[in-house]
Order: sequence, then C-alpha cells, then structure tokens
Amino acid sequence: MEDCIIIGAGPAGLTAAIYLARFHLSIRLFDCGTSRAALIPCTRNHAGYPGGISGKDLLALMLEQAENFGAERELAEVSSIVPKDDGFEVHVGEGDHVFHARTVLLATGVVNNPPDMPREEHDAALARGLLRYCPICDGYEVTDKRVGVIGTGDHGMREALFLRGFSRDVTLIAPGAAHDLDEACRARLEEAGIVHVDGPCVPIRIDGDQIVATTPDGELAFDSLYPALGSRIRSKLAVDAGARASEDGCLEVDDHQRTTLPGLFAAGDVVKGLDQISHAMGEAGVAATTIRNLLAEKSPLRR
Repeated sequence: MEDCIIIGAGPAGLTAAIYLARFHLSIRLFDCGTSRAALIPCTRNHAGYPGGISGKDLLALMLEQAENFGAERELAEVSSIVPKDDGFEVHVGEGDHVFHARTVLLATGVVNNPPDMPREEHDAALARGLLRYCPICDGYEVTDKRVGVIGTGDHGMREALFLRGFSRDVTLIAPGAAHDLDEACRARLEEAGIVHVDGPCVPIRIDGDQIVATTPDGELAFDSLYPALGSRIRSKLAVDAGARASEDGCLEVDDHQRTTLPGLFAAGDVVKGLDQISHAMGEAGVAATTIRNLLAEKSPLRR
C-alpha cells in the first residue's frame, strides 16, 4: 500500500514527487511519456532561467531532483483508478498490474488539438517557433511580427485580441469553410484592427523563415502561427472513477486540490485554471502538502 500514486510526470507530477518524497512518504510515479511541456522548444517566462530553457531540459532537471530524494518514474500508462474502502486500486497497462495507494494525484494535463498538417512538418515548425500554442508563454517573442491565428468564434477572437497586445499585424483564419463570428466578435476584431479570413487553411507549410497557410483568398505568410483549436483534457481516469468535471472536461477541485472523490487529488492543466508551468507547480505543492497532512491525520507519520 503506497501513500500516494502520482499519474503524470510533467511539471505538476514531478513537483508533487519532489514534495512527497521529501515528506518521507512512499510513492509511485507513473508516466506515459507524453507531457505537453516536453514539446516546448524554449520557455523564457519560467522564473530562474534568464536565458530560457527547453521543456525537455526542465523536465529532466525536475526528474533528477525528484530522484535525488528517492522518487522513481515508471514509464507505463494507467488504465483505471478504482476507489476502495482503504484507498484506491490503480491498474497499469492492460490491467495485469494492480497497485494500491491510500491517495492518488492526477497530473495528466491536456493535449493540444493541432492544425491539419503532416506531423513531421508540424514538429519542425514548432521547434523553430513558426508554430506556437501559448501566447501567454511566448507572445513576447512575436512582438511586432506578422502573426496568424487559426480559430473562430469567441475562443479564436479572444486569442487574436490577446496577441494584438504584441503586434499590430494579426490575422484570424477560420479552420473550416467560414468564420463563426457573431456581430459582437466582428466588431471587437474590427476595432482592434484584426483581419479575419475565411478558411479552410490547408495546406500549411514551412517556407524559409515563415509559415504559410493556404486560404481561398490565396497564400498568407506569417512569422508565427497560433492554432486556437482547443485541447483535450486528460481527465477520463478521474471521471470514470467518479470525480466531477466541468463541461469541457477539467476536473473540479477545492482550494487544496481535492477532487470531489475523497482521496483523489488533481493538479496542473487537467484542472481548470491558468495553463502555465508555474501555476501547475504551485498546485502540485498545495496538493502534496494536503496529502501529507491528510495521511498524518489518519495515522501519525513518524520516522
């Protein structure tokens, strides 16, 4: 019986592992190896790294730190979480391996919905900053550059307006045949000087130092292109176990990162909030400390 099983080894999961290991708790850390943070070519808004750091390097340093205190990452995919009277059963792989824990912390994050382009070219564009997913993280890097946003409706409009704070040259392109913009959206875009173009916008290709989207109005070249196509929240494990989620799939938690299922905690992008590394790490610290105190209440922790 482990004190806690952590699912996911992104910034939230690794922070929790560091805390819980340093609390002298017994933990297991399962990870399927698809953290969104690993896709970040270079983050320059994460405090403590003046020259920036890649997502992979940051995760490697965090894992090394967790390992220094006895935590181990196990590359495996969790298939289900089953509540029991004394905690949880956690099924790994095809269900052949079952582990028991007094608490579970879910830090599985989200998956971005990519634009319609070959994966190899998508990854190459992402590595070069031609394709970007987080204007909060890297809007500064597109200051005064030509920026495209693939999206429509209120979500696409809000992303385009946010980027307008960094550049005068912002174009909103519909992913489908035509924009789904009401009069209020169109008025706000016009007021901000943001051009909106009907789609579809395929193919999307790299052309030298620019990324080009093909539209019915012709080819549009940008210094960076932001897909505003939403994401898939990886909360199914918790929802299937009985935890409550919002309509878009984000897990509901209280101020201590407790889900609606007793003993099940969640931190990071799988929870509704600001999708930022620093925010995920803060939530993980709160969750880990709450787990420690919860377990101490049930059975005093002594060395």
